[in-house]
Amino acid sequence: MTTLLAVALTGLLSVTALLALARIYRGPSLLDRVVAADLLLSTMLGAVGAEAAVNRHATTVPVLVVLSLLGFVGSVSLVRFAVREEA
Repeated sequence: MTTLLAVALTGLLSVTALLALARIYRGPSLLDRVVAADLLLSTMLGAVGAEAAVNRHATTVPVLVVLSLLGFVGSVSLVRFAVREEA
């Protein structure tokens, strides 16, 4: 059961990451690329969290916190930059 769950999670997270990378590459605007980068970071958070849940350890919680803060600060700063350029 655990192996099947790990394979399913790996497949779904890989497809999500590939689609996010495609949107980063093809995105017509800066905001499309920012949203795709945020999605890619969220996918990485999900992968690290799933790995911690499958292996039943909590040593990756600091990594999850740092990645979450990085995503938040990065998104806010890029949106502030985009708003400043439009004005």
